Amino acid sequence: QVQLVESGGGLVQAGGSLRLSCAASGRTFGSYAMGWFRQGPGKEREFVATISSRSGITGYPDSVKGRFTISRDNAKNTVNLQMNSLKPEDTAVYYCAARIGGRTSSRSDEYNYWGQGTQVTVSS
Repeated sequence: QVQLVESGGGLVQAGGSLRLSCAASGRTFGSYAMGWFRQGPGKEREFVATISSRSGITGYPDSVKGRFTISRDNAKNTVNLQMNSLKPEDTAVYYCAARIGGRTSSRSDEYNYWGQGTQVTVSS
């Protein structure tokens, strides 16, 4: 069992930056692939970033590639999402998720554990 707690959300102007963090419980954090997803108002949950358990392989959709960076520190049981050049369309609740097996995935149904989410609002 893994418990995930996100932090770092808030209100930022377009063009600004935010850094989200996700703290995980448990001693097996290093065996999970991690992902970030978001759900905007009236929208379905969408993939934002993923990172493998140990090799550091990452993946992003075109909508955030070059602006967002996912990273992890297995010693500290944390995964971060650095978001730069934010746009109003990035406004959403951002969720951290853990996937058993260690391989990256962009599919939300392949993740086993989820945090409660943190709100990110980008004003124009």
